Amino acid sequence: MWAMVPAAGAILAEWGADVIKIEGPDGDPVRALVTAGVQPDGPRFTWEMWNRGKRAIALDLKHPEAQEIIRQLVTEADVFLTSILPGQRKSLGIDQETIQSANPGIVYASGTGVGSKGPESDKGGYDGITFWARSGAASAATRPGADPVTLPMGAFGDATSGMALAGGVAAALARKARTGEGAVVECSLLATAMWAMQMGITGTAAAGIEEFPRTSRQRPFNVLVNTYPTADNRWVSLCMLQADRYWAGFCHAIGRADLEKDPRFDNAAHRAANAEACVAELESTFRRKTLGEWRERLATQEGQWDALNTVSEVRDDPQVKANEFTRTIEYPSGHQLTIVGAPVQFDNTPTPLRRAPEFGADTDEVLQDLGWGQDAILDAKIKGAVV
Repeated sequence: MWAMVPAAGAILAEWGADVIKIEGPDGDPVRALVTAGVQPDGPRFTWEMWNRGKRAIALDLKHPEAQEIIRQLVTEADVFLTSILPGQRKSLGIDQETIQSANPGIVYASGTGVGSKGPESDKGGYDGITFWARSGAASAATRPGADPVTLPMGAFGDATSGMALAGGVAAALARKARTGEGAVVECSLLATAMWAMQMGITGTAAAGIEEFPRTSRQRPFNVLVNTYPTADNRWVSLCMLQADRYWAGFCHAIGRADLEKDPRFDNAAHRAANAEACVAELESTFRRKTLGEWRERLATQEGQWDALNTVSEVRDDPQVKANEFTRTIEYPSGHQLTIVGAPVQFDNTPTPLRRAPEFGADTDEVLQDLGWGQDAILDAKIKGAVV
């Protein structure tokens, strides 16, 4: 349910897997999720993103016959994915022991909040708290005295963690292809966030300090690793780690050749010692032209930079289009939806994307594939095992 584990399934579907999503009688809550009050006409994008390319069946796993259907599916499956809390799995017939008894060679994969061991192993999580807050990411992104910085976008941590889980599943399948052995794969929101935060976690441990020193935009460690406002209230982000290598070319490109030999700024040590003065000079310069004008000028020098794009601008980025990082899905209603593809492509060819399924859309087909006749399917629906 929700986003993390479904995101893993969506990636695997894009990579060629036949993914069957199993929903309970009430459906996945993400079907009704509204993000930031945005409810455009057409398909629910919060559902489509994490469930594109799948088939869907609806079962009430509290019913023994529904659990038997799971066992039949598992017998023929390569992978079983779940986001259900560990303590709830056994009563639903989807715990590791039950699934592996039906198929010893299966890859049993789960997504958790904080891991399957320890005092909070049965505690769930959301990326806004478990991935973002608990990992130290929110604290590191927040300036002292400011309100805490929240997730930049909904499911930010879910999408990242789901990608990691999909990679783990793929690795387990590669091992199975060599050895014939199944595997237990687990990924948690907290562990994925810590992987992203390891510069701080490992660095502070190595240095024996609580936190890394904080910088401000007015006094950075390196004036060429900083952001500067433009005349049209946009921002340019510089990331020239080898500052001395690029300083001369940068100064000429922005029309400030006078700064190149200025004794306050002529090398990295001098710029660091006079960071506030140097930032003031650069900021006043960048404020004189628009982002479009700075794009042209900065393109003439070798140092690394980019603009702070809005999410809508990213869709129209020429690199995004050239590499087909987004694709368009067509719907019978006539609507279209731009979907971001999995970040890993194979053989330089993006995989076509298919829309997410309606609730229980493939239940009869999946059961028929298992050998069920129409009478048996109808009977299971009457009993409430099949929704």
